[in-house]
Amino acid sequence: MQGWELCGNALDSSAIEDRWLAVDEMADYLGVSKDTVYAWVTTKGMPGYRVGRFWKFKKNDVDDWVRAGGAASSTDEELGETSTNA
Repeated sequence: MQGWELCGNALDSSAIEDRWLAVDEMADYLGVSKDTVYAWVTTKGMPGYRVGRFWKFKKNDVDDWVRAGGAASSTDEELGETSTNA
């Protein structure tokens, strides 16, 4: 198996926790839209890595960035998002 260690019949949970997350997974994790994730990468220095044409993220890197205030002080309007609730 590539990069996965078996512990009995279950995969090692640390290997699963350390996997690369896609933009949609990171958006779900943070509770924001994919557009917000892209905006944070380009305007706020959110830690992410280009893999071909895709962006990938390490959860721990993003958690550290959020704790350091990287996502602070942005509003939806500043990122160009509009509310769908009328």
